[in-house]
Amino acid sequence: MRIAAPPDPPWLCSPALEISDLILQSYRQAWGRPLLALPASTHPRLAAQELFSAATVVAAHDGGDDPRLIYANRAALSLWRRDWAAMVGIPSRLTAEPCERAARADALALALQQGSFNGYSGIRVDSHGRRFRIRNARLWTLRDSQGQACGQGACFADWCWL
Repeated sequence: MRIAAPPDPPWLCSPALEISDLILQSYRQAWGRPLLALPASTHPRLAAQELFSAATVVAAHDGGDDPRLIYANRAALSLWRRDWAAMVGIPSRLTAEPCERAARADALALALQQGSFNGYSGIRVDSHGRRFRIRNARLWTLRDSQGQACGQGACFADWCWL
């Protein structure tokens, strides 16, 4: 009897591999350096695993009118206390309390206008309502293969519970 291989985790499925590559390539374009220290020849699957496992919080949303999260690495899932299925697909505005959403939207608009924004700070809320402050976040525009804006990414390593 042949035993079937376990299914890939969601961050290693085909759409997520493409999103991981988009995040990594767009970051390099925006900041002129890689988000992760990986050789250029790194296989996309390994790059996606490294991005998911990174200690730095990394998240991204699409370019819709009410952007939805398209990616969250392990650090982001842990911080917001959600699993992949509960985090990916929700409107990204829900990562912040209602009173913080206008400032968040302003920072995202600035990052979209400039292509990137460094030093963003703000208050977020996890899935249980616990608040935390993020500091020195980097925001950047995700660009497709034609150079068109198709979403935004964010990363940060500096945060504290409030």
